[in-house]
Amino acid sequence: GEINLDENSGIRAIIDSSMVSYERLPVLEILFDRLVRLMTTSLRNFTSDTVEVSLDRITSVRFGDYMNSVPLPAVLCVFKAEEWENFGLATVDSSLIYSMIDVLLGGRRGGAALRIEGRPYTTIETNLVKRLLEVVLADAEQAFRPLSPVTFSIDRLETNPRFAAISRPANAAILVRLHIDMEDRGGNIELLLPYATIEPIRAVLMQMFMGEKFGRDPIWESHLATEIAQAQISVDAVLYEAEIPLKQLMMLKVGDTLPLEMRADALVSVRCGGVILTEGRMGRVGDRVAIRVTKQLRKPNTTFAMFEKADEQTKLMEAQ
Repeated sequence: GEINLDENSGIRAIIDSSMVSYERLPVLEILFDRLVRLMTTSLRNFTSDTVEVSLDRITSVRFGDYMNSVPLPAVLCVFKAEEWENFGLATVDSSLIYSMIDVLLGGRRGGAALRIEGRPYTTIETNLVKRLLEVVLADAEQAFRPLSPVTFSIDRLETNPRFAAISRPANAAILVRLHIDMEDRGGNIELLLPYATIEPIRAVLMQMFMGEKFGRDPIWESHLATEIAQAQISVDAVLYEAEIPLKQLMMLKVGDTLPLEMRADALVSVRCGGVILTEGRMGRVGDRVAIRVTKQLRKPNTTFAMFEKADEQTKLMEAQ
């Protein structure tokens, strides 16, 4: 018999859910945790008020399903990730818009913000929302910077989801919901990143996160370099080496003489862990045997100067 796959059937839901390819991206969760901390500070400075930002959830959705579920009225911001050459979407719900306008324009504290339904957003309201989104995207840039420097720039603001299509309806995307609370007022911002947008850094996002800091750690590098420089090592001075048959070696006994085919002024190799560092001549200082170094010390390709130069470049990047 035939199976009716109507839109409301459970079979259709199972088939549709399989179209969302969700991957485990551990580093992405760390990035948005960092974004929450950055936004909390930035929005407090932006509003001069008490602001608490929390990460509600990170899920994987189909782009078409999300666009059909956007609660209206809302402002949809299409932004471009310049270095990734693709787009993302930020949605600000009506509750947050009116709460933010109320705070920025000197509304009284306490109680929910006045919501005016049935009319489009005014130019003043749209510009204030745009300023809010600029703050959020600037923090997002800073959150992604240790992993992959990227510039998020606002492309356009829309109020109709049909005009904010940045991907095909069946394509999968990462949905991040952030809740912003301002003393009993607030709302949500949702960031939607299609998988095609984060494809350039997908391999890095799939790595297991280790530690609480991205990239290089100049403090640890400096400490490690100092400890290595103070380490005590054993150095061997090798006078002569020769190869002899195993049979001759097994027949050695007390009193045998092994002739060394070397002159009195022959160079002695100075070694550490079997690696030749330099050469010198045997001599005497007081009642001790000594070696005078006659060859420049063999240095590794990596020097402390290279570490210092890399640290300076890291500080310049963080300052920018």
